[in-house]
Amino acid sequence: MDSKDISKLRQKLGLNQDKFGQLFGIHPMTVSKWERGILTPTPYQVAMMEAFKKAAEKKDINEKLKNILVAAGVVAAVYLLLKYSHEVVGK
Repeated sequence: MDSKDISKLRQKLGLNQDKFGQLFGIHPMTVSKWERGILTPTPYQVAMMEAFKKAAEKKDINEKLKNILVAAGVVAAVYLLLKYSHEVVGK
């Protein structure tokens, strides 16, 4: 996943760099550096992004994700994204 893919994914999820960074437990500046190609995510982070990308294919994921990030925190959002990515892969 290159810098443009990361930026597209973040935008597709409807998240700013701060909220996207929360999904990975990283500073928003790191997200900015990923998107500018200065830093690269770890293989684990790339795998998570791929799962999020699959989850983003669901129509209602964006609004649910925003609500969970605000109300319940990052762990619940990650759970939701992984749940949806599993359902997409399983079909």
